[in-house]
Amino acid sequence: MEFLQAIEQLAPIRALRISFYAYPLVNAAHVLAIGALVTSVTLMDLRILGFLTAQERRPFLKLMRRVGIAAFCGAAATGLLLFSVRASEYFFNPAFRLKMVLIALAGLNLLALRLFASGPGGMPRERSAVIFAGLSMVLWLGVLVCGRFIGFL
Repeated sequence: MEFLQAIEQLAPIRALRISFYAYPLVNAAHVLAIGALVTSVTLMDLRILGFLTAQERRPFLKLMRRVGIAAFCGAAATGLLLFSVRASEYFFNPAFRLKMVLIALAGLNLLALRLFASGPGGMPRERSAVIFAGLSMVLWLGVLVCGRFIGFL
């Protein structure tokens, strides 16, 4: 608990908390990054599931993977800043905790996809990747919902 309170008292975090502009801009950047992440993951998963067939599979998945990685990095960086403002409160928030678990599970799901259902060049095999793609969509939707509930619990 003291560690969490110490994070909240760091000078840059205090400045973020009291800034009229910085906090809302970081919050908006987080929402934008999450939107880009969930969109890229959903499009990638839909393509794996056999939809969006007008798009060439390999270049489309490669592009969506790059967008997803960049968006995840942006969401993680801005999320860390938002967490730091109220670390001692958010750490014990059940929606925040569930969100972190779901993010970890989504990461494990991606790892499992890469290890067990990927062919040459890291491209998912159509049939064996269907379960991972469906699970990915459910997990990221859960992350999104939990993120919205953090402020209400």
